Amino acid sequence: MKPDLLLRKIAKLESLCDQLQSEMNYLDNLLKEVGFEDGLKTLKEAALELKEKKKDQTD
Repeated sequence: MKPDLLLRKIAKLESLCDQLQSEMNYLDNLLKEVGFEDGLKTLKEAALELKEKKKDQTD
């Protein structure tokens, strides 16, 4: 692959990474504002707990 094409692909991936990081930060802050004490971490823990309860109910 040509170096200029690789550089363009890298730049596109870096831009996408920046956008995703910004979105994750926004979501994390939003979750904290609505009561998830540690943001995404707390949401993940709650989701895993609900998943486990659902699994237990179907067993």
